[in-house]
Amino acid sequence: MMAELQQTPTSLCCCRKSLPTSGGRCAGDSDRPTAGPGSQRCPLVDVASASNFQCFQLRHLHLDLRINFAVKEMSGWLVLDLVPIQPGVHTLVLDSHPSLLIHSIDCKGPGAPQEEPVSLTYRLDPFTEYGSSLNISLPTTLKPGRLIHITVRYTTTDGPAIWWLDSELTCGQSRPLVFTQGHSVCNRSFFPCFDTPAIKSTYTASVRVPDGVTVLMSASRSSYSKQDRVFQFSMEFPVPSYLVALVAGELQHVDVGPRSRVWAEPCLLSCAVKKLGGSVERWLGVAEELFGAYLWGRCDIVFLPPSFPIVAMENPCLTFIIASILESSEFLLIDVIHEIAHGWFGNAVTNATWEEMWLSEGLATYAQRRITTEAYGEAFTCLETVVRLDALHRQLRLLGDNNPVSKLQVKFEQGVNPSTLMNLFTYEKGFCFVSYLSKLCGDVRRFDCFLRDYISEFKFKSVVAQDLIDYFLGYFPELEDAAVTQREGLEFERWLSGCGPPLYEPDLSAGGALIQPVQDLCDVWSSSDAPDLQAVSAFHVSTWSTFQIVLFLDRMLDRSPLPHDVMVNLSTRYSCLFDGLNAEVQIRWLQMVVRNSFYPDLPRVRAFLHKHTSRMYTVPLYEDLVAGVMKCVAVEIFYQTQRRLHPNLRRTLQQILFQTSAAPTNQNSPALPLIPPSTSPQPTATATASSTSGTSNSIALRDVNVSA
Repeated sequence: MMAELQQTPTSLCCCRKSLPTSGGRCAGDSDRPTAGPGSQRCPLVDVASASNFQCFQLRHLHLDLRINFAVKEMSGWLVLDLVPIQPGVHTLVLDSHPSLLIHSIDCKGPGAPQEEPVSLTYRLDPFTEYGSSLNISLPTTLKPGRLIHITVRYTTTDGPAIWWLDSELTCGQSRPLVFTQGHSVCNRSFFPCFDTPAIKSTYTASVRVPDGVTVLMSASRSSYSKQDRVFQFSMEFPVPSYLVALVAGELQHVDVGPRSRVWAEPCLLSCAVKKLGGSVERWLGVAEELFGAYLWGRCDIVFLPPSFPIVAMENPCLTFIIASILESSEFLLIDVIHEIAHGWFGNAVTNATWEEMWLSEGLATYAQRRITTEAYGEAFTCLETVVRLDALHRQLRLLGDNNPVSKLQVKFEQGVNPSTLMNLFTYEKGFCFVSYLSKLCGDVRRFDCFLRDYISEFKFKSVVAQDLIDYFLGYFPELEDAAVTQREGLEFERWLSGCGPPLYEPDLSAGGALIQPVQDLCDVWSSSDAPDLQAVSAFHVSTWSTFQIVLFLDRMLDRSPLPHDVMVNLSTRYSCLFDGLNAEVQIRWLQMVVRNSFYPDLPRVRAFLHKHTSRMYTVPLYEDLVAGVMKCVAVEIFYQTQRRLHPNLRRTLQQILFQTSAAPTNQNSPALPLIPPSTSPQPTATATASSTSGTSNSIALRDVNVSA
């Protein structure tokens, strides 16, 4: 998933309450050999879930919903097919959210249609800022091993999982649209559930909608009854709750391969199809050669309006991706391939807790780069990797080598939202560790075989890091004999639990022909206050790829502030070129304009923020404007564009501009009112410059979008 990076949480802690094991349903078997002598498997813990998932086996869940765009509600019921697996369990605890209105809950045994369901009592208790616990009293006659059906009738309101877009916020501006975003812990506001990646189940759904609305879900099968206006869905493979996803609106499709189609609003569809063409099937074929058969049947893609809060999400069978990325073919390629890689790493084999997200993201990033190496060559992959590793080290400079979020295994207390831990370490440090494992085995093709067999061993299960390490050492016993887990300076425990940069980075010299000219040009521009323009002319930037230009601008951003004459010459030589390129290039140039207070190019900043209304392009620029001497400009642009912004993004920008209290920015709570220019304070540049040192640090964390 492409995700916006969040500020570093402050309440990280290595202490956590130990819970009972999950009965073998989630992680690998506890009797598998361990990586080191004397090591013991800890009980599985998910401090982000209030549920008692350890006490039940979830066989299946069914959703029956009616979507009401007029009042922005979904109403209906949820049916959970559960088997108690522990004696003496008299309470079912589900993850829920204060935004869910629970109407009734009942229980019924199997095979007795004439039997009246038993009404159950329940209560909602506070849990964290991102959810609550739904405590349901079960019948005293309940017996372990006996299947029961729990039905919860409810209505959604303004929870963080459900994003309602009025018609003016869609690309076509003709019909409203709604989508859900469950990662990491948001789907508890979509339906009560075991909201933990440790638990997987199949699911079905029936969704009733107004005429003219198309519904899609992350399901392997679907059908539509035009007479009843009901869409039916079935996911025949077990998935965790966060991968249950829905989108409904004016959507059309074109098949782009035997098992893939592109969905989008009518006004976007031809562009999306043209950009992707037959590439999806090609990428799937390469991935299957590397990692084994694609397990999910369908591999469809739906392009969502700019209000989509992240860049992409790997919902199985149906990737969600923001339409804004269509501007950049290279970023689109990387993002789609990354989500395809999640079909093996993350969706088929899932991290059992959010504290080990690298098991999904690090492996998916490695797999993505194996696919691009096979499809586009090693040089292209090395260039893209350098862009991301540069960003990783930029983050380290901001946070410091001892910041706990730089660990692969981040332990956090109850109450810390796992979404705040989505950062480049999850992806790039995880990628580096997987690359190190590949180097240890001595042959990348041999490691491909290992990953293929790893997927076969653990498919449709959730795992912990020890499962991966145990399987690796069992697969390569000569490495276990050589005690590779204990090599000085490269100990596996240090990889997983240590702060700071990766202990190893792969050799990227194969990309030198693409990377070295970028560095050389940066050196020319930085050599003095008056750069050698004749030397600059030797570099034909107009022929460079997007990733080369992005790397150039990222590295020049690292050197900001620049002398005024350098900015003048940079603008004279490149600004018109950048005007014709994609938003990934433009935003970096405009960040240079803002951070260097280069007023001649300020109209370009205005034009960009009037055109782009997505979070990934607006938030970094607004934070840069506020952090410097251009806050008044930011306020003015906000007044002019706020009606075209999603209420959630509008709230985020109001917090940035006016330092309001930081309520959760992904909540669909009532939007703050539109602020007319005549009634708002006009802050001065001097007043803001002294209060933004913290803000500027968070900006750079968003310099590079991250695939999740």
